[in-house]
Amino acid sequence: MEIRKLKADENPPMDLLVLADPSKQKIEAYLAKGDCFVAEIEHRIIGAYVLFQTAPGNVEIMNIAVTEDLQGRGIGKELVLDAIQLAKHQGHTTIHVATGNSSIGQLALYQKCGFRMVGIDTNHFIIHYPEEIFENGIQCRDRIRLALKLKQR
Repeated sequence: MEIRKLKADENPPMDLLVLADPSKQKIEAYLAKGDCFVAEIEHRIIGAYVLFQTAPGNVEIMNIAVTEDLQGRGIGKELVLDAIQLAKHQGHTTIHVATGNSSIGQLALYQKCGFRMVGIDTNHFIIHYPEEIFENGIQCRDRIRLALKLKQR
């Protein structure tokens, strides 16, 4: 598997990105300001993440997704670890990620990669998304914010 930055003349893999965020409008907004990276096997894009600088020294993984047929095989973890290494290489001090309260697998993944919970935005998905979102039999209501310190200043 190879992870690389999406080329300027390539279309973002929206079919993948909507797996992690159902709002194409929100995806397009952060794609316009962030960098998209894709994971490929034999020229097939199987995963993607978007990295976005939120403030000096801080970046956020805005979206991370793996094709449904390959989920559960460690590809998501490789994408998260790639984002962490890239953020370190770029000299950032903190990397952030957020997910829904119902995203049980993602919450476990981020914590296994060293992220710590730093906040909850109550009713975020109720306020900011027109359609109800359900995962794992749970309504997605709250956004859970996590962060990982990369180095001390």
